[in-house]
Parts: sequence; structure tokens; C-alpha cells
Amino acid sequence: MADEREILTYELFGTAARQLATTIAADGFRPDAIIGIARGGLTLAGALGYALGVKMLGSLNVEFYTDVEKTLDAPIVLPPTLDQEALRGKSILLVDDVADSGRTLDLVVKLLESGGSEVRTVCLYAKPQTIHAPTYTWRHVDGWIMFPWSSEGTVSYPEL
Repeated sequence: MADEREILTYELFGTAARQLATTIAADGFRPDAIIGIARGGLTLAGALGYALGVKMLGSLNVEFYTDVEKTLDAPIVLPPTLDQEALRGKSILLVDDVADSGRTLDLVVKLLESGGSEVRTVCLYAKPQTIHAPTYTWRHVDGWIMFPWSSEGTVSYPEL
């Protein structure tokens, strides 16, 4: 049911990251680099980097969601951008938290493949309407996902 919310805890995130790493290793894929789509994919990218023994990690800032269930017309890449020359011809594991529409993954895969890289994608979650089914997915869901790092909102800064 679309109204139900998936709740991910930090403990469950650790389990998910390890299961995804095990699946990727069992598939025989040894990425030269792991790229996390900021912000959602950064936590998983770091966890997979440790679990898979990959030290070449990077990130790419892509904005699409502006609020809960609100998006821009199309995803856009924000600075700073990747050093595409350093990634040319590498095998890359592209990481995000969720493949919702799949448009962000699609945009970044095309960007990385244009440099001659082999790109596989991994997400904690994938939704049925995604146009880019990740190569590796931990769970398939239909509703909104409550991530432990974003569900409580931002902290307040003290007045100066």
C-alpha cells in the first residue's frame, strides 16, 4: 500500500549494507571506484567501500527532490563535479539510497558511461515505477521511506 512508510533504522542499515556487499561480491563484480550520489547515497557508498575493500570513493551532487514527494522537473548535477578523466575506463559502482523515478540514476549512469566506464548501480530501495532498475537492490517498496539520517529533520543552530 502506497500510504505505508518503510522505516530504516541504523541497525537495519548495517545489515542491508553487508547483505548488498555480499551480493555484489558473489556476483564477481570488483569495482575500481565507488561513487555515491549525494546526499542519499553517501552513507551506503562509505559502508560498501569498507565492506568491498574499495578505497577509490567519490561523490556527485545531484538535486531532484526538494521536499517530501516534491521534485524538480528534471535532476540536475551540482558542483563540485567528478574528475571524469580519473574514472575513464574504470569499473564503477554507483550508489544511491532509493531508485524512485530512476531519473537521477539514469542521468549519472549516462554521464559516467560517456567516459568509457562500466557502471553498475546499487540502491537500498527500488520502487516499481523506476525507469532505471538498479543492478543490486536490497528491498523493493512502494511507499515513502524514513531514513534514520533524515527523518528527524535538521538540528537548530543557536542564535549568535
